[in-house]
Amino acid sequence: MSRRHKGRPVDGIFLLDKPQGVSSNYVLQGVKRIYGAAKAGHTGALDPLATGMLPLTFGEATKFSQFLLNANKRYQTTAKLGVRTDSSDADGQVVATADVGSHVTQELIQSLLDEHFTGEIEQVPSMFSALKHNGQPLYKLARQGITVEVKPRKITIFSITIIGFRGDELDLDISCSKGTYIRSIVEDLGLYLGCGAHVKALRRLDSGPYKAESMITLEELQAMAAPAVPDEPLESIQKRLDALLLVPWSAIEDTPVIELASDQCALVRNGIVIDLNMAAQPLVRIQEKGTGDFLGIGEITPEGRLVSRRLMSTNNQSS
Repeated sequence: MSRRHKGRPVDGIFLLDKPQGVSSNYVLQGVKRIYGAAKAGHTGALDPLATGMLPLTFGEATKFSQFLLNANKRYQTTAKLGVRTDSSDADGQVVATADVGSHVTQELIQSLLDEHFTGEIEQVPSMFSALKHNGQPLYKLARQGITVEVKPRKITIFSITIIGFRGDELDLDISCSKGTYIRSIVEDLGLYLGCGAHVKALRRLDSGPYKAESMITLEELQAMAAPAVPDEPLESIQKRLDALLLVPWSAIEDTPVIELASDQCALVRNGIVIDLNMAAQPLVRIQEKGTGDFLGIGEITPEGRLVSRRLMSTNNQSS
């Protein structure tokens, strides 16, 4: 017997401006309660210290969250120079301090960023990351005093820009690929400078196609969830909240679109491979011609056939 979710069917993506000091799951559950949604998830956790872009997926949109997990990101961070912590951020315990020194100039920092932190690089994730080892997040092992070997992984830094420098504090704007750990960048930069460093503040601005200006704070959402007039019907409040959601396919809006006739859509919905005699495409967005209904995503094989990969429920169509 399949498990039934309590709550109403809500489909879409909500761009939360996550507040500081709480976990991603905590705010996810709060937003889920406000919406009264049956199903919800997030697309890559932010540490309690971090703020900013946290896309939350509801209902059918959860089927496409992987595309946001794999998306490029943009962050702004403040690095505290001269202080190292065990977690490489301000939530950790101080393990070493050092004089920053007059040799640490913006010019020196820029040269190190250009040499070591630009383009494709190898990075060793922090022991306080959410990366898993034998099914356990590294940060849980680290809090137990357990250290395991963490293999370096390749990431790409598209740009890293100094936006502020105050002697022992450094502000950076970083655009990077998935899997980039900002605390590792700051920790490594501190080692190159010879004084150590940790992340004092971290804010995610962009995630994939979603930009900072589209975020909504928890306080703004709570205000919109309150009755606008005495005895406002619940349906009216829900309609106002639902208008804040982006369509489930917004995470893949740049994906090529394939439009199908209604009879072809029926075949796709039943899992039947159809011959379109088209050039191969690893990923396409499938829509119904005329209505614009979004069916899901698929692949055009080298033989020109459309194979569905992830489909919307037939009871939940979003155009």
